[in-house]
Amino acid sequence: MAITYLKTGKSESDKVSDNEKVVQIVSDTLKKIENEGDNAVRELAIKFDNYAPESFLLSEQDIADLIAKVSPEDMADIRFANEQVTNFAQIQRDSMTDVEVETLPGVILGHKNIPVQSVGCYVPGGKFPMVASAHMSVATAKVAGVPRVIACTPPFKGEPNPAVVAAMHLGGADEIYVLGGIQAVGAMALGTETIEPVHLLVGPGNAFVAEAKRQLFGRVGIDLFAGPTETMVIADDTVDAEMCATDLLGQAEHGYNSPAALVTNSENLAKDTLVEIERLLKILPTADTAKVSWEDYGEIILCDSYEEMLQVSEEKAYEHVQVMTDRDDWFLENMTCYGGLFLGPRTNVSNGDKVIGTNHTLPTQKAGRYTGGLWVGKYLKTHSYQKITTDEAATLVGEYGSRLCMLEGFVGHAEQCNVRVRRYGKKHVPYGQPAPRG
Repeated sequence: MAITYLKTGKSESDKVSDNEKVVQIVSDTLKKIENEGDNAVRELAIKFDNYAPESFLLSEQDIADLIAKVSPEDMADIRFANEQVTNFAQIQRDSMTDVEVETLPGVILGHKNIPVQSVGCYVPGGKFPMVASAHMSVATAKVAGVPRVIACTPPFKGEPNPAVVAAMHLGGADEIYVLGGIQAVGAMALGTETIEPVHLLVGPGNAFVAEAKRQLFGRVGIDLFAGPTETMVIADDTVDAEMCATDLLGQAEHGYNSPAALVTNSENLAKDTLVEIERLLKILPTADTAKVSWEDYGEIILCDSYEEMLQVSEEKAYEHVQVMTDRDDWFLENMTCYGGLFLGPRTNVSNGDKVIGTNHTLPTQKAGRYTGGLWVGKYLKTHSYQKITTDEAATLVGEYGSRLCMLEGFVGHAEQCNVRVRRYGKKHVPYGQPAPRG
């Protein structure tokens, strides 16, 4: 048995070198935003987007004027997508219930699912206006019950993109800013003179946005590390090269560093897909981007068995994994590390990206090993509470607690328990001693 790479991308050392440059640029930029506030944000907006309006915040009239530019047909499509995402988010929210239970007589334990109080949603759009990202972040946050949702998107060709703004507004954004990149993420997290900081950052972005979120994590919460898109096609000879090549390039066009990999047990499919990719790159309008991404980050991996195909997938833990085989449900049952799973040739990643209803903000860079994607639950904090209602329960729990605290050497902790045992149990416990058994 063997796993063979028929095509590889950049070496790991080259990828690390690229990432180190990003880390330093982001660190310097965030310090500038923190120290200089609005002035830094304006300077960066001019530098990177050549955009400097009187205010980056859109007024209600600005929003209405922009929405008026969206055709009725496009608005109908945006509404449909928003409805699918909102519906599924509501189903997820309904599955999360508060609980309260009496675990012992007089001991009440429970938890409440409380929305995060303010969220900053980043919606990419400098190169491609990511209308769908507004549904995924803004609308889902509102389903969760977040009181303040602000959204940032970069200008598109020098001005706010009407369709993106329409989707943000339809999703329920409370504030909409036309800001992109590190300056948007930094302003939302750190705050400026005119932008109140948020508690949580969500949304996908390029390598700089992902790194900014990583560096800001702790000062604010983040949904996950959602950097440059990744796609893996797991296929056997039940599908053809055109479908595989189309699905690989369809995601490679996102940017110049978007990994795309074919994992197959069919040598013919592997070789035919290579040929088909070359053919499609000659006619794909976004080939200038997709070609660079494919050359630098594309891979074709030939395996001897389905078990090896699964092994490769688990090791790489890609953001999008499309499975087109004679045993798709077997992969569904056995896969544990991925962002989103797309099963069968009738399904494709673009469905999930734009309209089907699942959330397209998904973990990248192997984060699928420890987290799933953005969903309504990311905007909720599950807080526990406890209440003792009887003297008997206060005494019982206090006695156990006293002894366990002393076992660990926490005398002050033990006295919190002891004072209850004395008061509610009317029992003698010497100060600084564990409660007796029996």
